Amino acid sequence: MKTLQKAFVLLLIAFLAFGCSSKKEEPVEDKTITVGVNPVPHAEILENAVKPVLEKAGWTLDVVVYQDYVLPNENLVAGELDANYFQTLGYMNGQNESHGWKLTAVKGVHIEPMGLYSDKYATATEIPDGAHISVPNDEDNRTRAIEFLIANDFLNPLEGELSAATINGNAEANPRGFVIEELEAAQLPLALADVDASVINGNYALGAELPKNHPALLVETFNEEAAIRRTNFVVCVEGNENSEKMKALVEAITSPEVQKYIDDTYKGAVITSFVDPQ
Repeated sequence: MKTLQKAFVLLLIAFLAFGCSSKKEEPVEDKTITVGVNPVPHAEILENAVKPVLEKAGWTLDVVVYQDYVLPNENLVAGELDANYFQTLGYMNGQNESHGWKLTAVKGVHIEPMGLYSDKYATATEIPDGAHISVPNDEDNRTRAIEFLIANDFLNPLEGELSAATINGNAEANPRGFVIEELEAAQLPLALADVDASVINGNYALGAELPKNHPALLVETFNEEAAIRRTNFVVCVEGNENSEKMKALVEAITSPEVQKYIDDTYKGAVITSFVDPQ
């Protein structure tokens, strides 16, 4: 009898073990959205304004901060991020063309006006002929910076590529003999003391607290077409733009709470621009 009882118990254990192991496990829904950003203002906006909105909707936001414009796209393409948020359409399109990537803009968030900064001069009119002026070295931001200098009568309009190589020594385009130097965008605030003036992207100027310590001598202005070109977009890999994660991120990042945070925090140094890519 004991042998039969023991056999029954072993059979029951085996049956239960088989039943448990054969039971299908339900897939766990991924509710974490990982977004790559630059520190200021992008990370601040996500951490302080977007994250609480997403949490109310049942999502977790993982913010990955980068100090440059290169790695956020490389890591997005590699699948390490769901999206990034730091770049304009022009920069994204240039990166797609250069690398053969398939990145797509999902929604605009804000504009950071470029500014002309100096720690040597208090007004733009004080900047002398022959002054040393630095600009970003990536194609989109370099062109934007030189167009800004043209719009403010530092340089004359020039056909073709806008770069230091086409402007320096060109008396027609550069009658005041400015020396234009191209630097990586993140280095511009660090090198401000080494030049007479610098055209600096808004995020890097804010990160270096330049608006507080060396207020911009001139600030970029925009018409409607330029506003779209200068908007910083949420970007993902093509094919993911209609995913649930992107829908949740876009809904949160364009919410009234986020708009109020941007308006109240940056007071015009960052401007909301919830536009669709065109």
